[in-house]
Amino acid sequence: MKSRIVLPSLFVLVLVAAGTWVFAHGQAAPATTAPQLVILDTDIGDDIDDAFALGLVLKSPELELLGITTEYGDTELRADLVARFLWANCVLGVPIVAGQPTSHQNVFTQAAYARGKDHTGCAGSFNLTAVTGKEGKQLDREQKSRDAAGFILRKVREHPGEITLICIGPLFNVQAAIARDPATFKKLKRAVLMGGSVYRGYGDTNAPPQPEWNILCDPDGLKALLGSGVPVYMMPLDSTQIHLDQKAQAAIFSRGSALTDQLTLLYHEWSGTGEWKTPTLFDPVAVTYAIRPDLCPATPMRIEVDAKGQTRPVQGAANAQVCLKSNEQGFLGLLVDRLLKEQQ
Repeated sequence: MKSRIVLPSLFVLVLVAAGTWVFAHGQAAPATTAPQLVILDTDIGDDIDDAFALGLVLKSPELELLGITTEYGDTELRADLVARFLWANCVLGVPIVAGQPTSHQNVFTQAAYARGKDHTGCAGSFNLTAVTGKEGKQLDREQKSRDAAGFILRKVREHPGEITLICIGPLFNVQAAIARDPATFKKLKRAVLMGGSVYRGYGDTNAPPQPEWNILCDPDGLKALLGSGVPVYMMPLDSTQIHLDQKAQAAIFSRGSALTDQLTLLYHEWSGTGEWKTPTLFDPVAVTYAIRPDLCPATPMRIEVDAKGQTRPVQGAANAQVCLKSNEQGFLGLLVDRLLKEQQ
């Protein structure tokens, strides 16, 4: 009789313990699933948050990076920056395709890094083909003609309904892809972007809404995206003005890993060109949403974009899922933990 009583009791204790763990952590341990296919579209090189976003992508096993496209201003120099960053982190075989250059009103704060000749990495002397991969003549043509839009469309044709496009810059490449082949573009799984200002502008929580930089540079890009039929997940200024405090900076910049060393270099070039000292991590929130949407719950809204880049909520059927408030501590914990984690 004793054993018939003890064993079920132990079983119940195990179940209770497991249930307590699930309740405390908000969810059960995730099942093993295939990583999401993603393309990162970025204007890396001006502000520092794009570099942190790229670092988070590289340290997120939930994501399989199909390629990186660059946009706005000197797109080729931005592609060079990405290539050096990937090489230093032994990330090889990821296509990097520049978009069409545009006029550029910002300061390219990390241009020295992008032009740097000290391309030390995992395999000796820098080799651009090793970094960007060799997919054949199509990729060669896309890279030589700065056809980021063509690269995005080609990848969507290869993986219809499977790709998440993470947009952390102005939407010139997106706009060009939609204009060229809207039917193919519509086969994206979704687009997750940092952009817009719904109820809060730059600065404190009481700042009135104002045109956010990415949308201000290309309002027509967001208009096209919202009308494309692709599910849009929008991370505006309302939820992305998260500061990397001194304690987190110290932990990252003193880590001494391949990734944190590159972030340290880029941080100092960025902070040395102005009065900035504390990074605002706008763009990593979009990456975080792709892997941990619970940290930035989204609300269905209809967003209207005017010619000046203002994004306003209006009545009507929702055309976007918008995160108006993020879990800042949860986000920072995830970001710092992953950036400090040694490469597997």
